[in-house]
Amino acid sequence: QVQLVESGGGLVQAGGSLRLSCKASGTTFSAYAMGWFRQAPGKEREFVAAITWRGGSTYYADSVKGRFTISRDNAKNTGFLQMNNLKPEDTAVYYCAAQNTIAVGTMIVSPEEYDSWGQGTQVTVSS
Repeated sequence: QVQLVESGGGLVQAGGSLRLSCKASGTTFSAYAMGWFRQAPGKEREFVAAITWRGGSTYYADSVKGRFTISRDNAKNTGFLQMNNLKPEDTAVYYCAAQNTIAVGTMIVSPEEYDSWGQGTQVTVSS
């Protein structure tokens, strides 16, 4: 399994931006599909964005489409989530997840299909 560590969370005003990073270690990150999820207090963990092995395809939740961008740099074993025009409802703990897959084009949006998770990073958006 790959080990994941998120960073980049913080407190930002509505309309601001943050860039989350997810540093992977322990194995070849390029063979892993990757996703970002978030969990607000009292709510279920929800899908935010996903990306394939080489970053050729991405997929977003409707709530973040057009504002968030998922990307990855396999040479640096790091994934990213650029979050622009943040809203108070984006406040949550954000988690990155990775899953080793055979097919290059695998896209995973269900949290149950990921084996590796980071510890999470808090994002708080004030109004």
